[in-house]
Amino acid sequence: MEVRILDEFRTIVGGRGLISSPEELHTYECDGLTNFRVMPRAVLLPNSTQQVQAVVRLCHRERIPFVARGSGTGLSGGALPVENGIVISLARMNGILEVDFPNARVVVEPGVINLDVTGRVAPHEYFYAPDPSSQSICSIGGNVAENSGGAHCLKYGFTTTHVLGLEVVLPDGSLVHLGGKTLDTPGYDLAGVFVGSEGTLGVATKIILRIVKRPECIQTLLAAFPSTNEAGAAVSDIIAAGMLPAAIEMMDDLAIQAAEAAVHANYPNCGGLLLVELDGPVAEVEALMTHVNEICRSNGASEIRKAQSDAERALVWKGRKAAFAAMGRISPNYIVQDGVIPRTALPQVMSEIARLSQETGLRVANVFHAGDGNLHPLVLYDRRIAGQEETAELLSSNILELCIAAGGSITGEHGVGEDKKKMMSKMFAEPDLVTMQRVRCAFDPLQLSNPTKIFPTPRLCGEKPGEYVPRPLESAGIAERY
Repeated sequence: MEVRILDEFRTIVGGRGLISSPEELHTYECDGLTNFRVMPRAVLLPNSTQQVQAVVRLCHRERIPFVARGSGTGLSGGALPVENGIVISLARMNGILEVDFPNARVVVEPGVINLDVTGRVAPHEYFYAPDPSSQSICSIGGNVAENSGGAHCLKYGFTTTHVLGLEVVLPDGSLVHLGGKTLDTPGYDLAGVFVGSEGTLGVATKIILRIVKRPECIQTLLAAFPSTNEAGAAVSDIIAAGMLPAAIEMMDDLAIQAAEAAVHANYPNCGGLLLVELDGPVAEVEALMTHVNEICRSNGASEIRKAQSDAERALVWKGRKAAFAAMGRISPNYIVQDGVIPRTALPQVMSEIARLSQETGLRVANVFHAGDGNLHPLVLYDRRIAGQEETAELLSSNILELCIAAGGSITGEHGVGEDKKKMMSKMFAEPDLVTMQRVRCAFDPLQLSNPTKIFPTPRLCGEKPGEYVPRPLESAGIAERY
C-alpha cells in the first residue's frame, strides 16, 4: 500500500489507530476459522462513527476493499481479510450509549461484548437474550453481521429478533439509519436485510437492541440417554407436546468427554445428553418440568437430574458453552461446522454422519441446538498426518450436503463467509443468487465491503460471468444478471 495512503489513514485514526507492521498484522490474518489466512495491508482502529466514515470514504476513493471486524470469534471466515485490502477493527467502539428500561432497549456501539449488555441491565432484572457460546468475548457488531443465535434462540429468537435499528456507514462513506427505536418502523425492513449480511452491505456503528425481562423461575434438567437417537426422539416429543423450552441442547459422548475434561461439569457418562431449560411463572415451569421428565423417561433416559442452585445451573451451561474450545483436549485440530435440519430428520442424519465418520476414519463430535435442529458437528483430525486436513474438509462439506438433502440449511448461526460460499449454489437456484446479488449491488456497487464472501464466485455488479474488472464509479450499477 502506498505510503501516502497509509499517511492519510494515520491522520484519520491517529498513530495508535493504525497497524501496518507485519508482525502485528498476523493477529488479524484470520478469525476463529484458522484454516484460511490472509495478511491485510493495514488494520485501522477507529473510535467514532466519524472516523469510520472517513476511513471508508478513503477506501471508496482509492478502490481499497475493506473488512469490518469485531472480536474475531466467527467460525466461517467472515472476518477473513481480503488480498490488498484493509481491516477496520471496531474493538475501540465499545460504549453502551443509552439504557432505556421503560422501553426495554439499549443503544450500543459495535465493539460492545455480548455478555456485557446483560451485565449492564441485570441489576434491573433484564437480560439480552441471544447467547452464542462465545458470548463472553464476541461483540455485538459481529453478532449483527452473522445473525448469531445461541442456546436460548429456540424461545427468544436470533439477533435479528432483538435489533430494532442500526446506524450504518455505507460503502461510499455515507451514513444511514435503518429501522429505529420503535418495534415496527414503516417502509422496507432494511434493518432486517442488514442483520446477517456478513459485513457485505456496510459497517454498523450503532445498534439499538431490545432487552427482555428476566422470568420469575428458571429450571434446568439434564437427561442421559443411550444414544443421540433416543435423545432426539425426546426432543421431538417435547416440542410435539406443545411446549416451548427456553433451550434444548444435545451433546454426544465425544462432546461430553471434551467438556468434562475442560470444565468438570459433572455430566453423566452416556451416548446422548439433553439439557432442557424451562422458564416462566413458577407453577407453569414446575408443571412443564414434570411433563419433560416423563417424556425423557418414556424415551429411555437412564438418568435425569435437575440443577439445584444457580451455581449448579451455571456450571451445566459452562460445560455446554465450552464444548467447542474443549475439543482441543481430545484432538490436535478440528473443524466446527454449522448446519440445520428438521428435528424429525435427526436420527437419519446422525446415522449418516456416523457412517461418513467410519468411512473416512475421522471422529465427529456433535453438539447442537436440538430444539431447532441446528447441528454443530466437529470434525476431528490431525494436520500433521498427510491428507487428513483435506479429508476433514471434504467430510465437513458432505455433512452440509446431508443437511440440504434433509430439507435444511448450510448455516444456522455461523454464516456463510469464506468457508461455505461454494455450498450456496447447492442450496439456491440461480434466480435466488441473482436476487441476492442485486441487493448487494444496491448497497455496494463497487463491492468494496467484505468482497469475495458469501457468493460462490467473485463478481462485481453488471459484469458477465467470469469477469471481475473494476470500473469507474459513474458506470457502476445494479446487475441485470451476473
